[in-house]
Amino acid sequence: MPLRALTLDELTIDDERSFRGVALYARLKEALRAAGHRFRVATPGETVSWDRALFLNLTYWSPEEEASVLVDEHVAPDVIAHTALHHVVGRALAREAAADSPAALLFTEAIASAFDVYLVGRLLPIAPESDFVTTQVPVMAEAAEQAGLDDAGFARLLEGVAAAPERAFEELRALLVDAGTALLACADASSAHDALEGFAGHRFAALLHHFQLSNWILYSRAYARPNAAADEAVRALDRALRECPDSLAFLASRWLPDAPP
Repeated sequence: MPLRALTLDELTIDDERSFRGVALYARLKEALRAAGHRFRVATPGETVSWDRALFLNLTYWSPEEEASVLVDEHVAPDVIAHTALHHVVGRALAREAAADSPAALLFTEAIASAFDVYLVGRLLPIAPESDFVTTQVPVMAEAAEQAGLDDAGFARLLEGVAAAPERAFEELRALLVDAGTALLACADASSAHDALEGFAGHRFAALLHHFQLSNWILYSRAYARPNAAADEAVRALDRALRECPDSLAFLASRWLPDAPP
């Protein structure tokens, strides 16, 4: 049976109460609602298996449809935030530059992905038992362990993220942009290995492979449209984010509507 297309208001948002202390969440949710974004869901009484939904989202994602296939009629707040960031940033880049240039695709995905670490930092102190923390932190810990970071090192990483979530977001966002840009230029595994080694000293290096960089690179190579002027405009935005004291506040003030009363 074909997948249905449901709006945000037709879905059940799980554990949304845990996100009450994250002001940006309400603004992102409102942006996605206002855009009329539609998620893909199985027919009534049926579900899409978790592995099938993951496959579809990783393989057939696009700037407009990212994270849009759901297991059932339930959606998590972090998925709403991730999808909204794709929509908001992609639409803004389409107005100001081009949303499908190589730099634009990496820039958009880096923002949406780095927001996960911001959420970890915001929710650990105020909602440590939230669904997001209890599911995503162990996944991040496993990725970090596989990259060689021990439990004590990961605990210190979390402490730093919780102490300054906005700074953690920007450091990870910039790393993802830099790593993605370097990998996109690599012609073979040896040069890609050397490129990744160049980021070994970064505090978030152990989380790089958590963010499915292979999909970013393959998607960009397959679908990005070379546009030197657009890439330069995106790089200017990237520099502005690196230079401002709070890049999330910069993005929100520029591209997000105010939260509803």
